[in-house]
Amino acid sequence: MPHKILILGASYGSLLGTKLAMAGHDVTLVCRAATAKLINSEGTEVRIKLKDEDEHRSIRSAGLPGRIDAVTPEQANPAAYDLVALAMQEPQYCAHAIRTLMMRVADARVPCLSIMNMPPLPFLKRLPGIDTRLLEPAYTDARVWDRFEPGLVTLCSPDPQAFRPEGEAPNVLHVGLPTNFKAAGFEDEAHTEMLRTLEADIDAVTIDGKDVPVKLRVSDSLFTPLAKWSMLLTGNYRCILPSGARSIRDAVHEDLELSRSIYEHVDAIARRLGAEPEAQVPFEKYARAAESLLKPSSAARAVVAGSPMIERVDRVVQCIGRQLRLNHAGIEEVVANVDAALEANRVKVA
Repeated sequence: MPHKILILGASYGSLLGTKLAMAGHDVTLVCRAATAKLINSEGTEVRIKLKDEDEHRSIRSAGLPGRIDAVTPEQANPAAYDLVALAMQEPQYCAHAIRTLMMRVADARVPCLSIMNMPPLPFLKRLPGIDTRLLEPAYTDARVWDRFEPGLVTLCSPDPQAFRPEGEAPNVLHVGLPTNFKAAGFEDEAHTEMLRTLEADIDAVTIDGKDVPVKLRVSDSLFTPLAKWSMLLTGNYRCILPSGARSIRDAVHEDLELSRSIYEHVDAIARRLGAEPEAQVPFEKYARAAESLLKPSSAARAVVAGSPMIERVDRVVQCIGRQLRLNHAGIEEVVANVDAALEANRVKVA
């Protein structure tokens, strides 16, 4: 029987949604009214490159074994779904329509899989050794998460890199780096087994007999998604400079030894919390992948575009490091640069 999955966010969320629909499951994307109307009339399109192919394939939702439709936040009924995926940028959850939807999600007690870079506070409450009250200033509004039961919230490291191409319609997504979603399990084994079913179904999908990249990988370790933190602090947030933005490649490779130092320090924070070394990605592998990331991170692009708020994983990691007495001057500089850029944008808005 197909599962029904509600995904909050129709941009990055359409990547996971497409993979699920290719595997025969039914997906509803939550988005603005105009985008929902477009998706319901024309479907979605995800462009992805198969292994050993030079050109991207266009995967359209029309004709997939599963169904993709879209609704506005007001129309969504979380209780009608088996799983909710959180795929919006963290500041977006403070919008009134989304905030009230999140209240309905929490009250429905539907298991939630986050594919945000920003870890939901209920998930962090599942990690030992963290006083999550000290992390609340890193969130746009920590109260959004108050109703959620920690055991019903898990985190999926959103390693695939994807973006809406400039000038394209909002139902189009281009995958630049087709890596995997790496999820920790839920407290309830039945909910984790549902994730493993989705994992196996996605694994079985092929196009013209060829494997389709971007898998769902479910880990026995609660700490597997934390491996992304090293990448974010070494690359994504270091794209933000007082002078503007640089590509992820340049952020990592302009001073490779400093990058290694920051990366390994964040890894050490995750290990202090309980992460297994084998669950972490070696710096050399990340540095090689970064060579192909020729655009600034989405966080940097948002800052350059004038946004006064972005996801602050940098501040989450800084706060956790301070609690564990694991400080690093490079992380302090990253946070200071982002703070200054956002404050400048707030002044402009005011």
